[in-house]
Amino acid sequence: MCFVISSFSSIIVIELSSKKSINAAFILIIYHFFSAFCLVVFSVLGNGLVLVICYRRRKKMVCSELLCVNLAVVDFLCCVCFYPLSIMSSFHHMWLGENITCVYYGLGCYSFGLCGMFTITAISIIRYLKTCYSLVYGEGTNIQIACCAIWLLAVVWSSFPLIGWGEYVPEPYGLSCTIAWKAYHTSAKDAFYVICSFACFTMVPVLLIVVSQCQILYKVFRFSNSLSARGIRNNLKYAEKRLSVMFFCISLGFVIAWVPYAVVSLLFIFHRESQYMAPEGFVFPALFAKSSHVYNPFIYFYFNKTFRRELRCLLLSFWPKLGGNRVSVHNAMVIQHPIHIQLQERARVPKRTFGLSQDQTLSKNKDKAMHRSGSNPVPGRPVYTCWGSTSKKSLHHLGNMLSTGCFVVQFVPVTGQQ
Repeated sequence: MCFVISSFSSIIVIELSSKKSINAAFILIIYHFFSAFCLVVFSVLGNGLVLVICYRRRKKMVCSELLCVNLAVVDFLCCVCFYPLSIMSSFHHMWLGENITCVYYGLGCYSFGLCGMFTITAISIIRYLKTCYSLVYGEGTNIQIACCAIWLLAVVWSSFPLIGWGEYVPEPYGLSCTIAWKAYHTSAKDAFYVICSFACFTMVPVLLIVVSQCQILYKVFRFSNSLSARGIRNNLKYAEKRLSVMFFCISLGFVIAWVPYAVVSLLFIFHRESQYMAPEGFVFPALFAKSSHVYNPFIYFYFNKTFRRELRCLLLSFWPKLGGNRVSVHNAMVIQHPIHIQLQERARVPKRTFGLSQDQTLSKNKDKAMHRSGSNPVPGRPVYTCWGSTSKKSLHHLGNMLSTGCFVVQFVPVTGQQ
């Protein structure tokens, strides 16, 4: 509610006497609402849940999942550390803090953006090598080395404007900062940095992502169709297909989000001073690019059953009443007790009595049965413990079900436990 009041108060301050002021008010309100609610709130909430779930199951995580954790860290920190400054600037209709905050915002957003792009590129390449060529590089310390290399390369390249190669300046609509794309016309160093930033650090990773993900999908679906044609059912087939589709959606969403901004930046590099470019042409591609921080957690929760199960456990740990009715009804219906199940081989051929009378044989079998029905299980036989109801009906049903084969089942309830 406070965002709505502040936004409308900002509109009142703006002069609406001309079309230009109306456009400025429209840009501010759209940027503010999208940034405040969609980017900051949803991204922090979604990526925060991903990080909490990954921390809860840190002992069960495989090494390849560290890249997903790295991507969640990038999205979370970028929305927490940098985007609030842009939102505050939208209230004042100008960039706050002058040059120092512009460098801080531009350096941080560009380095985190490169880190996210390199992370998705690494995920795509590792899965491509594993799926198409059976080469496993995503194990052990290789993932940790890849994460460190990603951060190092992103920070080093984004720091070149601090030493004179390029510059961070406010964007045309004045609510965020980025690389000075127009510096292409100022000097050879700036032109080299701008061209390398666009070609080597934008287009090359995007092409690697698109090509590798398309090859992965083609390989997985072709293998799946070959198994189906031969009538082979493979449980790994569905899991691998679902995992491939998940990473394809993450990569495709990132590419779709950033390509419009890259195209606008390319046009801005070569446009002349005499040609006017409307600020709206920069606002919406920038907002669309920043939306890439939002949808990754939703993709995780939709395609990954482990994340959904951990999220349910996390919510139940904070609000136990969410699952209280089902648990109480279950406990009221039946009391669970541990039961030792001992499986003994049943002789298919009856034993010969060797001259014993029928009464002596029955007496001997009765003594063996009484010995076996004692509290101690027969030594040398495997004993299995399960949880079941102690009612006579359930025990009788379980005994009939297990003793239909060549096994005899003995139930030894453990006393003193509930």
